[in-house]
Amino acid sequence: MYNILICDDEQDIVNALKIYLSTPDFRFYEACNGAEALELAEKEDIHIILMDIMMPVMDGISAMVKIRERSNVPVILLTAKSEDTDKILGLNTGADDYITKPFNPVEVTARVRSQLRRYLHLGGRPADKPAYMIGGIEMDDREKTVTLDGEPVSLTPTEYDILKLLMANPGQVFSPKEIYRLVWKDVPLSSDNTVAVHIRHLREKIEITPAEPRYLKVVWGQGYKIEKEVQR
Repeated sequence: MYNILICDDEQDIVNALKIYLSTPDFRFYEACNGAEALELAEKEDIHIILMDIMMPVMDGISAMVKIRERSNVPVILLTAKSEDTDKILGLNTGADDYITKPFNPVEVTARVRSQLRRYLHLGGRPADKPAYMIGGIEMDDREKTVTLDGEPVSLTPTEYDILKLLMANPGQVFSPKEIYRLVWKDVPLSSDNTVAVHIRHLREKIEITPAEPRYLKVVWGQGYKIEKEVQR
């Protein structure tokens, strides 16, 4: 049983999402603003949050900042087509994905299950496979932990999956579309800069100087890679 928190100030939208996601596997919790969502997230064992951006009392972006202070639970933002700036801001503050209104029921279900799969199930490696290590970065995929020079690094599930993809293939260049397809299990829109936003946020966590990265490099016109060897 997976606990899904739906946070939106429009009850019709909450009801529609519950219908789209109606399955014996899901239990729903409802909130009509960010403050209520935070309270529920603290009291209940929530596995994924669907959060509207524009809400009274506390908006979705502000709630996102608070959630990321203590939890890496997947968060999917519910946005309007006109909220492109807010989408980027949400991704920068730790959102894993977003769904644009009006919703496509098939897309909603696919994105929710994809995030749950990565958060709860994917990434297990054979017991005899060593942790990924490059320079001062070490990833233990059994424990789902990342350390930088011995200090723990808190990553969202999406950030973790991007880093894992790159660390498992050091030196290999992945285009933004390839990263999106492999991590999100979906085909990106031609104008989608979701990967770039997550890469920037990931750099802020693993690079001493994000503007001059040692690990996560851009290959102009091609994509991103992580260096095979980095001097510690």
